[in-house]
Amino acid sequence: MLGTILSLLQEQVPHTRKRSSFPGVERRFDYQTRHIDFQIQPGMRVLDIGSGGEPFPHATILAERFLEPKFRYETLVTDNKPLVLADIHQLPFPCKYFDFVYSAHVLQAIQDPIQASLEIMRVGKRGYIETPTLGKDALFAWARNLQKWHVLAIGSRLCFFEYTERQLDGINSKVWRQLIMGKKYHPLQEAFWNNQDIFNVMFQWEETFSVVVFYLDGSMKTLNA
Repeated sequence: MLGTILSLLQEQVPHTRKRSSFPGVERRFDYQTRHIDFQIQPGMRVLDIGSGGEPFPHATILAERFLEPKFRYETLVTDNKPLVLADIHQLPFPCKYFDFVYSAHVLQAIQDPIQASLEIMRVGKRGYIETPTLGKDALFAWARNLQKWHVLAIGSRLCFFEYTERQLDGINSKVWRQLIMGKKYHPLQEAFWNNQDIFNVMFQWEETFSVVVFYLDGSMKTLNA
């Protein structure tokens, strides 16, 4: 049904001009700064975990698990910043070494959210975590073989929900992806790019945060809850 509606909308809107350059089309930082004040000062140590092909501009050290693409599509970019090969579940840095820890679109794919969160809090004093929402994953239908969790943020708490098989397939269509990423203008592109705080979990933390993990077998684990 959704695919039919989007197809009808696509047919009714004339594609007479190229897609506009909305904040976030080229890099996440452009839309993040519309919603987040990172409060990063010169001289601060800033770690970007899972920097991939789009390093955080304020990062002073980058951390990646693999040099070659495995869970990302883009080629690794370092912007001439130091790169450390590391697993988020066991970071090779001293306690509270970083003034700020940034990790965008990583935690939805990790094996153990609690261990990863423990490590993030151990090495950092404060930070920022971003993941796609269930709605975003469902519309783009790209979660299968990439994502393990969909995430909600409630106050100072992150809640991880293990994906079901049905949720991993989303809308079972590429129509939304083609419409949003297409080179021709469509009004839904503006609705999407101008509302990235709805399509992504944008979570700031300081000193500590809580984690609740819900598994498909009905069990749950908590951290600082």
